[in-house]
Amino acid sequence: MSASSSGTATAIETKTALTDTAHEASTTRWSELSERRTLICCLALTALVLAAYNPVTHNSFVNYDDEGYILNNVQVRAGLTLATVKWAFTTYDQTNWHPLTWLSHAVDCELFGLNPVGHHYMSVLLHAASAVLLFLLLQSATGFGWRSLMVATLFALHPINVESVAWASERKNVLSMVFFLLALYAYTWYARSPGVRRYAVVTVAFAFALMSKPQVVTFPLLLLLWDYWPLRRTGARPIAEGSANLRTAPKASTGWLLLEKLPWLALAIASSFVTMKAQRAGGSVKALSLYSLPLRIESSLMAYIRYLGKAIWPANLVALYPHPTKLYPAWQVAASAALLTLITILVLVARKRRYLAVGWFWFLGSLVPMIGLVQVGAQAMADRYAYIPFIGLFFVVTWLAADWAAGSLENRNLSKSWMTVPAVACVVALGALTYHQVRYWHDTESFWQRTIDLTEDNYVAHDILGYYLTTQGRVEEGAAQFRDALAIRPEDPEANMSLGPYEQAHGRLAAAIEHYQTVAFYSAVSALRATALFNLGHTYRQMGDLANARHYFEMTLQMSPNEAAAMIGLGLIADAQGDPAEAVREFSRAEDAQPSELSSVLLAHALQQEGRDAEAQTILERARSSPNFSEAQKMAALLLSGK
Repeated sequence: MSASSSGTATAIETKTALTDTAHEASTTRWSELSERRTLICCLALTALVLAAYNPVTHNSFVNYDDEGYILNNVQVRAGLTLATVKWAFTTYDQTNWHPLTWLSHAVDCELFGLNPVGHHYMSVLLHAASAVLLFLLLQSATGFGWRSLMVATLFALHPINVESVAWASERKNVLSMVFFLLALYAYTWYARSPGVRRYAVVTVAFAFALMSKPQVVTFPLLLLLWDYWPLRRTGARPIAEGSANLRTAPKASTGWLLLEKLPWLALAIASSFVTMKAQRAGGSVKALSLYSLPLRIESSLMAYIRYLGKAIWPANLVALYPHPTKLYPAWQVAASAALLTLITILVLVARKRRYLAVGWFWFLGSLVPMIGLVQVGAQAMADRYAYIPFIGLFFVVTWLAADWAAGSLENRNLSKSWMTVPAVACVVALGALTYHQVRYWHDTESFWQRTIDLTEDNYVAHDILGYYLTTQGRVEEGAAQFRDALAIRPEDPEANMSLGPYEQAHGRLAAAIEHYQTVAFYSAVSALRATALFNLGHTYRQMGDLANARHYFEMTLQMSPNEAAAMIGLGLIADAQGDPAEAVREFSRAEDAQPSELSSVLLAHALQQEGRDAEAQTILERARSSPNFSEAQKMAALLLSGK
């Protein structure tokens, strides 16, 4: 390159930086907030959150993970004990490793017992804390007070965040967000004056965020965006460094910016490895045979567009958006890909407004772990996954609107206070929507019924509502929900597994066998398949088909070697075939695998059949001390009769 060309390029770069700096500086004077106003803004944010989320005081727990996380979790219900702390750091319960979340739930039980109000309100307070932190972080990083307040308000009141706050089991989301923002705040502090102590603070805060929920694994990559804007540690430097709103950090080389992120990237990789191990152990990760790779790619593209739609028009928000089972129409996929590409090109072209690229890639990048390429669960997307990604969209919209309005109002010689009119209208509308959305989480039955009403082909919602109705003694209504689920997805393991016992109880054994065989063939969860195989053995024994009954009991033990019920089934078959010695062996195995009053009574019966009365009496005398002995005798008599 010639010297004249180089000089021209430098002049253009300097002019661009000066224009950018002057534009930002011109809007600063009216944007800055005093310490007193900052405090008032923090209190106002908190008040807005408490007002919008006040309906949580009337909400109960729901049967969507709340039982496993709180209601039926013995460790959590025990409160904050040493045993609970040890368990929290070693368990993969609920297919996750998030010890700080478990401890948070334990603290709630310590303080409030099983009163849902306390649990819900603690999540509301954590959400309010995140809103305040986000405001302070953005104001510190950018120097723009009112813009930062608007971003924080959008985060505080956007109804897509209701799922994270009003769902007790999603405590992990609001807790990890607090630590995520603290880590980002600490990084901003570190970037302006790098040092080991400040680096350590970032690392600890990030580790705490990971131990609350691994959704924050993209943190090291988001820091690179944060370096570009607002910290401006890379790229052309602003000229007017003394401008009040330009809170830049010392410039660093690209190599150093990458190198300093490596320890945090290692933490993120380790967290991802542990998370995948926990989710695979719990059967949450779906196989490619269920959701093919082309379907996952298409669903991911469509999900990005649907998230954008929810950001702009947050209507029909539900807890579970069902994953499609077939490919989308080609035109929809092409249109989605084209729109995402177009937006990406536009933000890259608009280099002067750095916040556009940062906000857009923040949204795209932070959604990657939850977008569905690795499918966990049955949802195509989830409101809770937008908790961090939407922050990028919020500051894109806010900064872009503020820049446009500032220039437009100045050209018309209007007061900038006019900008408050649309801002207040937006806040009021979002607050009202959030207030209404919180009520969606009021109780289990209305919760799932509304989910079914607002979605299509949601067989999972039918399954869970059916299970709830059955546990409430409304068996016929529950069966109707399971049939609705099968009408959508005939191979649905949960619905088939639930209808099997229903048909069996009504004497329709052939129909029960058909349901159980579907589960044994289609279910990817080994425990569910083992239960289906056992139920097949039990049903065939009821029908008098002892050969098939033996076959399925033996298959059950191949999958679950310590399944005492299958051993009892084999013992009953041996007894029916006049082989007391074999019956003794099987009942003894059951007693060794899982001692119970039932196996003791059956073993005593088999010993008597074999003429070993003294041993039988010894076992019965020992079993009689149990309060469940009489019930075990009745059950044993029923089973021995072939029922």
